[in-house]
Amino acid sequence: MVLEKDFTALKLELSVKAKNGVDFIVAASILWSVITVIWMQPNPPGRNALFTLIVGGAMLPLALTFSKIFKTNWKVKSNPLQPLGLWLNFAQLFYFPFLFFVYIKQPQYFIMTYGIITGAHFFPYAWFYNVKAYAIMAGVIAFGCMFIGLNVTVEDLYLIPLFVTVSLVVLSLMISVSYQKNKVLYSGLAAPVNQPAKEQFA
Repeated sequence: MVLEKDFTALKLELSVKAKNGVDFIVAASILWSVITVIWMQPNPPGRNALFTLIVGGAMLPLALTFSKIFKTNWKVKSNPLQPLGLWLNFAQLFYFPFLFFVYIKQPQYFIMTYGIITGAHFFPYAWFYNVKAYAIMAGVIAFGCMFIGLNVTVEDLYLIPLFVTVSLVVLSLMISVSYQKNKVLYSGLAAPVNQPAKEQFA
């Protein structure tokens, strides 16, 4: 039987070794700042949306670069929860058909939709890393993008990616603080991940 303390230990291990995924958040904040510049250009929404999709392709390479800078660990082979992080990240891809629908039918709402998807997919990481900041900012980003998108003109759509960029910077600071707290908790565990717990997940 897997006890709650076993789950807590496993999540703390992931939080500390992956540093709460700060490499992805910093990479995302840089990309969204570039996206902000794109949407400040006097182009049709459809063209800016296309450029946004192209820029989004740099996410993984940029995150990998920051992983080396921050010395984060993407794979914790001894931790049975580790593969879940990858599944949670890929889960957002199944929202993309809706994103493409908006891109084709209503491109002026593309950046709002993209921002909502980006924010919403952070929610389960609150449990995964044992960090409430992910849940808080998931709601802030998702509902914030919707509010801005419903109240600005086409010329001011850049305010959405600007809002997401600022939110991601705030999130990176919040998870950095949580990392320090979880690091202390993790160091206080005599056996963060014990063998019986791993066997239960096999």
